[in-house]
Amino acid sequence: MKNRIDEVFKNEKKILSIYFSAGHPNLDDTVSVLKNLQKSGVDMIEIGLPFSDPLADGPTIQKSSSKALKNGMTTEKLFKQLEGVREEIDVPLIIMGYFNPMMQYGIDNFCKRCKLIGIDGLIIPDLPVNVYHENYMALFNKYGLYNMFLITPQTSVERIRYIDKISNGFIYMVSNTSITGMKNTFDETQIKYFKRIKSMNLNTPTIIGFGISNTETYNSSVKYSNGAIIGSAFIKFLEEKGVEKTNEFVKSIR
Repeated sequence: MKNRIDEVFKNEKKILSIYFSAGHPNLDDTVSVLKNLQKSGVDMIEIGLPFSDPLADGPTIQKSSSKALKNGMTTEKLFKQLEGVREEIDVPLIIMGYFNPMMQYGIDNFCKRCKLIGIDGLIIPDLPVNVYHENYMALFNKYGLYNMFLITPQTSVERIRYIDKISNGFIYMVSNTSITGMKNTFDETQIKYFKRIKSMNLNTPTIIGFGISNTETYNSSVKYSNGAIIGSAFIKFLEEKGVEKTNEFVKSIR
């Protein structure tokens, strides 16, 4: 079966992917957020699996993750919420989370549930690429799951080439060296980094994330990559305006 992530990159359209924390603002909002995002025309959705120690996340995502945990969100609860979601949702769905909760659940069980539900891939910021390659790649392939890796301005050329060689789906280009969060513009150093990665002519599509919050940062990102990911700005919007107004947010970006 074809992976939906590949399908979305087949045309020349620039991708808009949205991240949100499952179980936030309210425990049972997960599927409603997915439906509203699809209706608003986003190309891909990243579902954040809340974790108590989210190392790569900025204050907005940390707060939403913490709220989701307080609301009662768990790995099992998320899987239950997502059962039957493919009857209504066609866009690629990616679970983004940390390796610890997945290990606690059991990696094989976790991947199996993802396949049954119709999850297309995972983003696991704290799973080193070589550990994945040696120990988990065969398992992910067995269940048809893509695993997307992050690169930063500090990632060496050698490592980027290695990631490109074993990657499927896309490479997540972290726009800066810090944690996630909103920015209004990109500085000269960031643009230089975007240009450098673009000039490498990687085989795998790239999507830029971290710090994208408005039309300007979205347009800057897609100039040098295949798309952009927005998280913190959307989470803030959900808190202020509510799930029903999702279309308003997406329209404000592109």
